[in-house]
Amino acid sequence: MVVQDNTDVRDTGVGVRLEPFLHQVGGHLSMMQYDAHTVCKPLISQEQQFYESLPLAMRCFTPQYKGTITVRLQRDSRGHLSLVAHPLKENQESFPVSSESAAVAMWQTLQQTTGSSGGPRPLVQLAHSFKESTAKVLLRSNFPLSTQVEGANGNQVERRNFNPWGLHCHQAHLTRLCSECPEDKRCRFLLLENVVSQYTQPCILDLKMGTQQHGDDASEEKKARHMKKCAQSTSACLGVRVCGMQVYQTDKKRFLCKDKYYGRKLSVQGFRQALSQFLHDGTRLRRELLGPILCRLQELLTVIRSQSSYRFYSSSLLIIYDGQEPPERTPQEAYSSTLGNPSKVDIRMIDFAHTTYKGSWNKHTTYEGPDSGYIFGLENLIGILRDIQEGE
Repeated sequence: MVVQDNTDVRDTGVGVRLEPFLHQVGGHLSMMQYDAHTVCKPLISQEQQFYESLPLAMRCFTPQYKGTITVRLQRDSRGHLSLVAHPLKENQESFPVSSESAAVAMWQTLQQTTGSSGGPRPLVQLAHSFKESTAKVLLRSNFPLSTQVEGANGNQVERRNFNPWGLHCHQAHLTRLCSECPEDKRCRFLLLENVVSQYTQPCILDLKMGTQQHGDDASEEKKARHMKKCAQSTSACLGVRVCGMQVYQTDKKRFLCKDKYYGRKLSVQGFRQALSQFLHDGTRLRRELLGPILCRLQELLTVIRSQSSYRFYSSSLLIIYDGQEPPERTPQEAYSSTLGNPSKVDIRMIDFAHTTYKGSWNKHTTYEGPDSGYIFGLENLIGILRDIQEGE
C-alpha cells in the first residue's frame, strides 16, 4: 500500500535521485538509498505509527526513524524511469545528488538489456521479461554473484559484487507505481537509518520471526497462504526462518547470496547449517562473532519479554557484521577494543507494517502479555547459535 501525498506543494527544484539499495537481502518492498546514511521505503501508515510511538527500550534495536519525504516517479530523456525525492528546505544542503552511481548504472543496464532496439519497453513488459528470465534464474540459484555492467556512457563499469534481490524488488516496485500512480504523482516514503553504512563488506542475515506471519487485517486467502508457508518451513517448529542472506567470502572477494525461497525449503538441520554458513567467510568459521551476537540477542529477548500487547507479525530480524576483518592490532589496541564492539556486530528489528499493540491502528484487537511466537523464535535462535559456539 502506498500512501500518496495529494497536497499541492510547490516544487522546490531540488531532487535527490533514489538508488536501489544493493544490500537489501529480503522483503518485497523496495528499499531505496537516499544518501550514505539513509534509506527509504514506501510509507505504510501502520509502520509509521509504530516508529513514532516506539518504546524507548526498543530504539537501539530498530533503525532510527528520520521522518517522511515526498517522492515522484519520473522518466528522463532516455526513457529511464527513476524515483526522485524532494527533501524539505532545511535538508536540501545535507543530501547531495548522485546520478551516476553503480546502483543507477546497474538498474539502467537492466532496462537497456531487456528493451528492444527501438527503445525501452513499456514497464509492464519489462517487468514480465525481468521476472521470467534474469531475476528468476538469479534468485533461485545458489550463487556467489559478481557481475559487470555497462555504464550509461557506454564505458564498462568495474566488476562489482552485488545482491540482485534489491534490484528485483525495485523492478516490481516501479511496476506497481507505474500502474497505480501517473508520472509526477507524489508519494510518501519513510526515511530510515541505513544500518549497514558503517560496514566495508556488510554480511546480513534476514530472519523472519515468529510463528504467525499474517497481520490481523489479512484476508482469509492471505491468512491461508501465510499459514501454509509457516507450516512448511522452520517458522512452525522453530519460530524463525531464513528470509535472505549475504555473507562475504574472503577467498573469492565476493558475497555468497541466498534468498527467501532457499530459506523456505530448509529443514531444522538445514537452518542450523545456514547459520553456520552465515558465519563462515569461505576460509574459516568466525567464532569470535558468536559471543557479541549472543549477547545482543539475549538483550533483545529481555526487551521483547517486557513489551506487553505487542505482536510483531511478519517482522524481520537482521544480524549484521563486517565481512572485512579488522587489521592486526597491538595487545594494547586489542585490550582497549574490548570496551567497545570490535567485531562491529549489530542486531536490528525491521518491517513493522503488520505490528499491532495497544493503542495502534487496530482498535478491535488488543493482546495481553508479550509476543510468545517471537520469543519462541528468539529462544530457538539463541539455542542453535550456542550449539555452534560450543562446537555441537
